[in-house]
Amino acid sequence: MFAPRPDRTGRGARRQAAPAARVEVFVDDVALRVPEGASAAAAVLLAGAALIRETPASGAPRLPYCLMGICFDCLAEIDGVANRQACLVQVVPGMRIATQRGARVAFAG
Repeated sequence: MFAPRPDRTGRGARRQAAPAARVEVFVDDVALRVPEGASAAAAVLLAGAALIRETPASGAPRLPYCLMGICFDCLAEIDGVANRQACLVQVVPGMRIATQRGARVAFAG
């Protein structure tokens, strides 16, 4: 994901980092290969999605903002569970990430 740092000693050639392994996830039912270890929020951004959720009151679109669990703008449905902070969830093969639209409804179990 990031370029390797240059050799500080000035000796030897700069080694190339091995390419990161990729895993397949689904963002709104579209398959996408993302670097292993990436967050679900990063997968949404890599997918080029226009939004990850809509606000419950006005329906305004939101995308991940702080990417560290503070702002809650990255709430998404992940593997069927709503209101997950996508920036705090690491991708796993086959993960399904869906945008949230409107308010979540609690069901009596």
